[in-house]
Parts: sequence; C-alpha cells; structure tokens
Amino acid sequence: MTNVTTMSGFLLMGFSDIRELQILHALLFLVIYLLALAGNLIIIIITTLDQHLQSPMYYFLKHLSILDLSFISVTVPQSIDNSLMDNGYISHGQCIVQVFFFTALAWGEVVILTAMSYDRYAAICFPLHYEVIMDPSKCKWAVIAVWLSGSISGILYTTTTFSITFCKVKIIHQFFCNIPQLLKLSCSNDYLGAIGVAAFIAVMAFICFTSSVLSYIHIFSTVLRIPSAEGRSKAFSTCLPHLFVFSFFLSTGMFEFLKPTSDSPTVFDLMISIFYTVMPPALNPIIYSLRNEAIKGAFRKLLLGGEFTRKKIFFSH
Repeated sequence: MTNVTTMSGFLLMGFSDIRELQILHALLFLVIYLLALAGNLIIIIITTLDQHLQSPMYYFLKHLSILDLSFISVTVPQSIDNSLMDNGYISHGQCIVQVFFFTALAWGEVVILTAMSYDRYAAICFPLHYEVIMDPSKCKWAVIAVWLSGSISGILYTTTTFSITFCKVKIIHQFFCNIPQLLKLSCSNDYLGAIGVAAFIAVMAFICFTSSVLSYIHIFSTVLRIPSAEGRSKAFSTCLPHLFVFSFFLSTGMFEFLKPTSDSPTVFDLMISIFYTVMPPALNPIIYSLRNEAIKGAFRKLLLGGEFTRKKIFFSH
C-alpha cells in the first residue's frame, strides 16, 4: 500500500478492506459495466443503422447512450482495477482527468435529458408542427450545446477544485475522486470558488429539471384527452420512464453533493454514489428499449443478421 503521508496522489478507500469483498465488488462492477457497455453500444449501432430510428427521439437517445457509455467508463474500470490490485492509489493527474470527465458527462446527461423531454413535448402536444419545431439543424445544435456546455462545466469545476491547497491526509472515502471529499481536504477558504461553481451548476440543473417537469405536465394533460386507451398507454410508457430516469439521476446526485461529508461513510453513502454513477448508464438502455417496439425490432434484426438500409428519413439534409 502506498505511503499516505508522502504520496502525491490520493487514496481511494473503496468499499472494504476485506480481500474477499474486494473481489466480489470487482466482479459485480465488471458485470454491471459489461451490461452497460453492451446495452449502450447496441442502441448506438441500431439508431445509427436503422432507417426507422432516425427521428429526433432516437437521435437524442443515441447521444444519451454515448454519454452513458463514457460516464460509466470514467469511474468503474478504475474502481475494478483498484479492487483487484488491492491498491486504492490514484495519481493527481488521473484524479484531475476523472473529475473533469465526470462533471462534463454528468452535466451533458442533464442537458440531453432536458432536450429529450422537449422533444416528447413537441411530438405529443404539437404533432402537426413537430417536424418544423424539431428541425434537423435545431437537433444538431442542441447536441452541440450538450457537449459544449458539458466541457465548460467540467473545465470550471476541475479548475476551481484543483486550485485549492490539499493540506490534509489525501484519503477519499469513495471509489472514485468524489468532489465533496476532495473539498474536505482543504484547510482554508480556497474551496469557496468550487462551492460557487457547484451552486451555479445546481441552479442550472434545477432549471433544466423544472423545464422538463413543465413539459411533462403539458404532455400528461394532452395525453389524458386522447380518446384511445392504446394511445394514452403508448404515450405514458414513453414518457414516464424518462421522467423517472431524470428524477432518479438528479435527486441522488444532488443529495450526494448537498449532504455533509463524512470521514467514515456508511453503506448508505456508498449506495447513493452507485445510484447516480453506475446504475443510470446500466439501466437507461433497458428502460428506453424495454417497451419500445421499434428498438426491439431493430435489435432482433441485428441478432438475426438482417441488413439495415442506410436511407435516412428525418435527418436527410
């Protein structure tokens, strides 16, 4: 084990010091990671190749899968390696990279989920004007905004976090470079810049979530007026999982950042961190494809070796 008092990096405490539990944790994380990898790759492939999956909904879903795949890859492989090697050491540079990508991709998820809620709002509340409202160029600019705003938030958060002086023992009671744990290592008020950035991002995330909730209020009021029970069921089955994913991801993440940090985290603290770092990327492919006949049909075609035509229906120019 690296000497904690002289190391230049940080020590991730992980889940347990017991070797058997470390191996179990590594195996569980490996299974979840492989499932997330497979699920998100399948969605990326079929939404790229299938001509019937070229509407804005699937365009945004593809980028959500890219974000999910990247997001889970930021923390989980490192945690698996640390558990297998029985060494929680992470270098200063690795920690900086992890914080940047974690923040950038987390914010990207918030923005893409907001865009997806607006897409459903336009599709259900204004079906006759849908293709005008969700013009291909607007969708592409929305995705550019997702990646650009994520990069900016990542740069701001990383810069302010690592501008502080770490004067305490560099032990992080998590399985990744957790920002609240990093801020706790400061011995002065130089962490206030990071707190300010965190507050700004939290406010913006709340605005995004509020706009999504308002979109769904309009959606549900419109859906309830649909005379067909089948139509109502289809609309609810599309929108409710999305609202659940957004609420679950944002609430657990906000709880983690707002609750006081502890020198001896409980199992509950570690579970909360898993809920917003590991579970959403693994569950999103299941939630978004389980009741979607178009995706299931494209997946069957992929399994049976069927050919996808490359003709684009919506994004044709």
